Amino acid sequence: MGITSRITVSAVAAAVGTAVLAACGTPGGGADAKTVTLVSHDSFNVSKSVLAAFEKESGYKVKILKGGDAGKAVNQAILSKGNPQGDVFFGIDNTLLSRGLNEGVFSPYEAKGLADVPAGLQLDKDEHRVTPLDYGDICVNYDRGYFARHKTAPPKTFDDLIEPRYKGLLVTENSATSSPGLAFQLGTIAKYGQDGWQDYWKKLKANGVEVVDGWEQAYYERFSGSAAGKGKGDKPLVVSYASSPPVEVLGKKPAPEEAPTGVATGTCFRQIEFGGLLKGAKNEKGGKALLDFLVSKEFQEDMPLKMFVNPARKDAKVPELFTKYGATIDKPATLPPETITKNREQWIKQWSSLVLK
Repeated sequence: MGITSRITVSAVAAAVGTAVLAACGTPGGGADAKTVTLVSHDSFNVSKSVLAAFEKESGYKVKILKGGDAGKAVNQAILSKGNPQGDVFFGIDNTLLSRGLNEGVFSPYEAKGLADVPAGLQLDKDEHRVTPLDYGDICVNYDRGYFARHKTAPPKTFDDLIEPRYKGLLVTENSATSSPGLAFQLGTIAKYGQDGWQDYWKKLKANGVEVVDGWEQAYYERFSGSAAGKGKGDKPLVVSYASSPPVEVLGKKPAPEEAPTGVATGTCFRQIEFGGLLKGAKNEKGGKALLDFLVSKEFQEDMPLKMFVNPARKDAKVPELFTKYGATIDKPATLPPETITKNREQWIKQWSSLVLK
């Protein structure tokens, strides 16, 4: 995802209510054997009824500690390894996965229900230090109204984004601080190769791309197509998710024929999001039960309209709103995890030097 990195809908998030205790930076959250603590990025969300059912069945009270964007949350988990803030971490994705694994943040655990998760999503299937929980595609989104008013076709591909007619229209996130920003960079590397991506970014910079710290700032403050941002931004192109358009339709009556935002399907990079039992967890037993819950069909089917991601389970049903208005990406850009592991830090430094200076 992370994702966060994840789509956050304030009105929906409020529905979690008092059943979830959200806080930041409180160490030892799982010390009470009746409490299990989930550490996550800011966009974690779950229906109150679904969470309450787990709490009733398991006997655990769930406490949620949110730690900012996915990149920031992962960094905090690394800094606190061995003495974690909680018991389970949710929200590390394939762009950052090796960082967490190499730092020894997670303890192995094979969650119940993993057999219903496709093998292609199980990037740590030999050791089970992390469990795949969802996936999505990071893509450029566009404001349909802007392009209709200007009688201009929206972009479809990476190549389109450097054309003069899109000059100054795109906002993206910082690769060093945001998982969507990093995923977008990785998409350009997958497209243009290790020898060509920097030249592409030089052209993108010359074409007026704007860079902000994180997804929420990009989507809610700078993007002109965000209903939550009331369309106050002046950028009709934003790096977001293929599943972002349903957010703009949620709750609208009558339902429109199409979402007010669209997806440039030739700009997408596949993001897989994981959860894991934190090494040194105070409540390891509760943490394992919580991971089982996160893989359960109940949570997985709740996920699409709460975090606007695809469930990892192949037998989880996805609501019609999600499938009707979201974009299906048949051939997203990808990179082998080992390639990301080997080059990620260098690529981020090169990107920062090239784009931010």
